[in-house]
Amino acid sequence: MIARFGPPLAIALLAGPVAAGLVGTLLPAFGFLPSLGHSTFSLEPFRALLAEPGLLRSLGVGVGAGLLSTALALGAVMLFVAGWIGEPVFQRLRRGLSPLLAVPHAAAAFGLAFLVAPSGFLARLVSPELTGWLTPPDVLIVNDPMGLTLAAGLAVKEAPFLFLMTLAALPQTPAGPSRQLAAALGYGRIAGFLHTVWPSLYRQIRLPVFAVIAFSTSVVDVAAILGPTAPPTLAVRLVQWMNDPDLAMRFKASAGAMLQLGATAPAILAWVGLERVGRVAARALCGSGFRFRRDGAPRLIGLAAMVSFAAVVFAGLAVLALWSVAGLWQFPNALPARFILSGWANTLPRLADPLLRSVGVGVAATAAALMLAVLSLTREDETGARPGQGARVLIYLPLLAPQIAFLFGLQTAILAAGLTPSTPLLVAVHLVFVLPYVFLSLADPWRAFDRRYEAVAFGLGRSRARMLVAVKLPMLAPALATAAAVGFAVSIGLYLPTVLIGAGRLPTVTTEAVALAAGGNRRIIGVWAFVQATLPAAGFVIAAMLSRLVYRGGAAGTGR
Repeated sequence: MIARFGPPLAIALLAGPVAAGLVGTLLPAFGFLPSLGHSTFSLEPFRALLAEPGLLRSLGVGVGAGLLSTALALGAVMLFVAGWIGEPVFQRLRRGLSPLLAVPHAAAAFGLAFLVAPSGFLARLVSPELTGWLTPPDVLIVNDPMGLTLAAGLAVKEAPFLFLMTLAALPQTPAGPSRQLAAALGYGRIAGFLHTVWPSLYRQIRLPVFAVIAFSTSVVDVAAILGPTAPPTLAVRLVQWMNDPDLAMRFKASAGAMLQLGATAPAILAWVGLERVGRVAARALCGSGFRFRRDGAPRLIGLAAMVSFAAVVFAGLAVLALWSVAGLWQFPNALPARFILSGWANTLPRLADPLLRSVGVGVAATAAALMLAVLSLTREDETGARPGQGARVLIYLPLLAPQIAFLFGLQTAILAAGLTPSTPLLVAVHLVFVLPYVFLSLADPWRAFDRRYEAVAFGLGRSRARMLVAVKLPMLAPALATAAAVGFAVSIGLYLPTVLIGAGRLPTVTTEAVALAAGGNRRIIGVWAFVQATLPAAGFVIAAMLSRLVYRGGAAGTGR
C-alpha cells in the first residue's frame, strides 16, 4: 500500500534539509565555499566574527531572553494546570487560549509593542489622569537593552503552545487518581500535582520545551520588533550579514550561525541542569512532608498569568486594528480624533501579491503535510508500532535545530545546485516546518479513533483504503481540519525561511510586516500586522466549516 512510503518520505523531508543545511553552514564557517573562490579551509571567518563589537552582548541577550521566556511560559502553564484542572475556569480558558496558536509571532509582537510602548495604548489609558504625562515618557521599554520586553513577548506566544502540548500529554498520565490520592493525604492542589503528576507529564512535553528554547534563543522576527537594537541580538545581526551585498559577509554569517547553534545547545544543557536541580528540590520537599495546603496565592498567580497572556494578545490585535484606521491620534488621547481608511487605501495595491503568495504557499505546504501525516499514521496502524524516542526526535528535528543554523547552509546548497528562488521551492521549505506541527496535531486524535469502526468496515468486505476514505477520514474530519488550520497558521508566520530561501524576491505578508518594524508609520504597520493575524484566524474558521460539512455529509450518507 502507498502508506508504506509515508514514514520514509516524512523522515527524509525532516532530516534531509536540516542535515544538508548544517553541512552547508559549517563549510563556509571554516572558509570553504568554492562558488565564491574559496577552496581551502580557514579560521578567518571566526576571527572576523570575534572581532565584531558587542558580539557577546548580542549572544547573551538573545540566549537569556529565550531561557527567561521559556521559564515564564512553562511556570505559568504548570501553576495553572496544577491549580485549576477540573475546574470550570480551566475549560473556559482552555477554549480561550486555543485561538492564540493561530496568531503569528510577528503580529503578537507588534501588538505588544503598540500596547507597552511609552506612547502605547496602556500609557494613553492612564494619562494624564493617573500619570500626569502630557508627552510620552523618555523610557526605553520596547527594544530595551536587556531584552526583557523580548522575553515577555516570547512568553506570551509560547505559553499557549506549551499549554496545548500539556493538554495532549495529560491523558497519558494518571492525573485523576493521582490528584485524588494526594488530596486524600492532605496535600494541596499544587503540591499534590507536583509530586504525583508533574514528573510523568513533564517527560511527555520535554521535547516541546526544548523546541521552545531552540526557537526563542535564535528567533529573528520577534527580536527585530521587540529586541534591543544597539546591538541587536545575534540572530538579527546574522540575517543582516547574510543579506549584505558584499558576498564575503556570508563567511562571517556562517561562522555566526555556528556560534548560535553552539549557544543554543548549552542553553538546552543549562535547562537540563535546572531540571535536575528542580528534581532534587521536589524530592526534598516531598520527603519533608510539607503538604502546602494553603496554595491560594500560587493558584491565583497561575490563573492571572495565563489570563494576562491571552488578554495581551487579544488586546494587541485590537490595537493593531485600531491603528490601521486611525486618523490624528495625539498623545495622551485614548482614542483617535477620527477614523480614516487612507492606510488601507495606500496599502492595498502593494498587499495583493504578498497576500496571494502567503495563502498559496500556506495551502500547498499544509496539503502536502496533511497527506504525509495521514500516510505515516496509516502505516503506523498497519504495523501496530508507534514511534519510539528516536522517531520523536526526528519529528521535532526542524524545531530543535535553530532555524538560522541550517537555513544559511540550505540557501547555499540551493544556490550551488543551480536553483533559483521560486514558489515551489518556498513551498518545499515551508513543508519542513509545517509537517511537525500537522503530525503532532493529528497524531493523538488519530490514535484515539475507535478501532471497532474499522473492524465493522472490514467485516463488510471493505478494503483498508476504502475504509480509510469512506469511514475513518470523514469521522476524523474535525481533527484533520484542526491540523490543517495549525499547519496553515505556521506557514503564514514563517519569516526566516521565507526571507532566506526566497532571497527577498518572494515577499509574503509576514516578511513585509517585519520589514516595516524599522519604520515609524504605525498605521501601515497596523494594516500589515492585522492582515497577517487575520489569515490564520480565517484558516481556522474555514477549517471548522469544512469539517462540519464533511462530517454531516458522512452522517447523512450512513443514515445517522
